Order: sequence, then C-alpha cells, then structure tokens
Amino acid sequence: MGTTGRQISVGMVGGGPGADIGKTHRNGMRLDDRYSLDAGVFGQNREASLDLGRALGVAEERIYPDYPELIRAETARADGIDVVIVATPNDSHYEIAKALLEADVHVVCEKPLTLASEQAAELVRIAEERDLILAVPHCYSAYPMVREAARLIRDGALGQVNFIDVEHASGWNATALEKAGNKQAAWRTDPAVGGPASVVGDLGTHAYHLARYITGLEAEQFSAQLRTIVPERRVFDHATVNIRWAQGVTGRIWASMVATGHNHGLRIRVFGDRGSLEWQHEDPHHLHLQDLAGETRILTHGMSTLSEESARLTRVGLGHPEGFLEAFANFYRDLADELDARRFGRPTTIRELSFPTGVDGLIGVQMVEAALASNDADGAWVVPASAAKAGA
Repeated sequence: MGTTGRQISVGMVGGGPGADIGKTHRNGMRLDDRYSLDAGVFGQNREASLDLGRALGVAEERIYPDYPELIRAETARADGIDVVIVATPNDSHYEIAKALLEADVHVVCEKPLTLASEQAAELVRIAEERDLILAVPHCYSAYPMVREAARLIRDGALGQVNFIDVEHASGWNATALEKAGNKQAAWRTDPAVGGPASVVGDLGTHAYHLARYITGLEAEQFSAQLRTIVPERRVFDHATVNIRWAQGVTGRIWASMVATGHNHGLRIRVFGDRGSLEWQHEDPHHLHLQDLAGETRILTHGMSTLSEESARLTRVGLGHPEGFLEAFANFYRDLADELDARRFGRPTTIRELSFPTGVDGLIGVQMVEAALASNDADGAWVVPASAAKAGA
C-alpha cells in the first residue's frame, strides 16, 4: 500500500471533535508537508465523525463507521493508507493497534500503549515479526534541547550521573471536572478506560520516558505512593515514585493532575559529579547547565555550538522560540524518514536518538504496573518486568 507518490498516506482512529491530541497530531504532521490525511474514524458518533472528516478534506467514502471497516477498505486499495494514528481512550489501544498490525499497517499509538504489559508485549512482538513500525508519541523527546541534553550526558558533560528528578505536575484536573461534563476528564478518571493508576499512565509515563531518553539509563526498582486527592474520584490522581536506576543512580518522579495552580508542569533535572542540567517544557528552547561552582550556562536552540542532534531539529533561527507543535512535527519527520526508507528500500534512518517505539511504550506500561504493585505493598521496592527480564 502507498508505495507511490511523494506524501505518506495517513489514517486516524479517534482524535475527533473536542480531542486536543487529535488536533496536535494533525497539525504536527502537516508542518513538513510529508503526510496526507486520507482516511479515518473520527469518533464513535457517525455524524460528528463525518463532519470533522469533511472539514479536514477527507473524501467522504474514506470516513469509515469503525476501524474494522477502515482496515478492510484501505488494505484493498492500491492507494491505501501507510500508517494509522490511534488517538482513542486507553482501553481501546490494544485491540485497534493489534488489528492494524495484523493487517500489515504501520501504527502510531498514543500512550499508555495498553492497559496491561502482556498486551503491550504482544503488540511489540507482532510489529517485530512483521517488520512494521509501532511508534509511541512521547514527543517531548523531539525537542531540540532535549536531544541536546541527551547528547551532553552521553558525551560525559555531567560526569557520572547520580540523581534524576522529574516531575509532570499539572493542575488541570484539581477539581472534579468529570462531574461537570468534561469529556476528557470523564474517561481519564474511569478506571476501566484510563486504568486505576490513571495519572501514572497519562503523565508518569511521559516523565519516565523523558528520564530514560535523556540519561540512557534503565530503572531497576520502584517504590511508589499513589493517592486520590479529589474526593470520590475513582482513580489515583497523584503519584510519587522513587526510582533506583542502573549504575547506582537514584531519583524520583512526581506525577499529578491535581497540582493546584500548575500549568503543564513538566521539568527534568539531572545531577552528575561534574555538573547538572535542567529542562522545562514551559521554556523548551533553553537548557540550563551548572558546574561544580554553581556557575550557570544557558544554552538556546539555534546556537551554532550545539550538537548535530539538536541542530537537525531546530526549525527557526536563534532567538525565536519553538513549541509543542514543532516537537510533534520533529517526531513525525523522524517517522517519515523511516517510513520512506522502508517504502523505497533505502537503509534505515533510525539513529541513537530517534523516535520512541513500542518497546518504549511497553516499558512505560511495565512502570505503571510496578508502581501499582509497590503502592499495594505500602511502598515496598518492586522490580519492573523490564528489569527482571534484563537480569534473567
């Protein structure tokens, strides 16, 4: 499918009216003009899906009533879709992604990849067996200065890393929005849909991936305390997770959807024996470095002295701030490079610092499960399945 033509043909399942993440995916992939949104199921409401699809320029006959029909029709077309974005609530990720992979369609699936690690592992296995891309949009890793931070640590700029502190503490759901008709809050606080550890799957997995991506380290043990702060809420909305990383490194993740007054609230600090660094999502074009004496250097994307890892993702010149849509566009550019390489029989474009895959999604789900198990054991240290398998 889709082996001719300049643009990569995309389908979308979910991301309908009122879903900000759907708009973010669509806008991000448009920035480099390498994709064409040609098919979709834009929500469960048929009329609303049709209205949105038409507004997006999708031909009406390719706006399908459900994802099985999308798969059946698109795989039968000579110009059928190359990749599908799954932007539905968490509980449906597994069945949709599995059906697409089994139909030999590349998949971009929102996080958490699944609600159970066995399901995530199965998706990874199917993708590997069929030589398909299964990507998970932890798109904070696609900011230029995050790539710069990762390169600096790998090149030894901080010396031996000894502590990693990450927080994704937002106050967006500090009141019971689910009782006020907020659709996003309703499914994210439904344990059957968002999972009982909703805040860990929704925000904690981003923080965890960011720490893994920047430092190159893997976690060996977790000790978690999960709380429900909003009265009568049925999921955990606040989490503190202590982590024992490889190489004797320690750290913590604070994830919250009830951090009153906080906006997006994503920040990472990494400390080594020669210096430290800090990156904040709300100031993404700056990276702060401090040496042993406490002297601070502020690196800005677009500086001529930065690494190639950062420079290749910088879209505007020095002094012009970039943002979330550009990070999504960088994710989709890396993905497009690899999709085109596979379409046209070229060498792989995947590099050391590239887009997150199903393996990253699986490790995130394993972290969620370990946090739940630790919390159930009153904060006891729990070895995640990823570390247990690595040590087997």
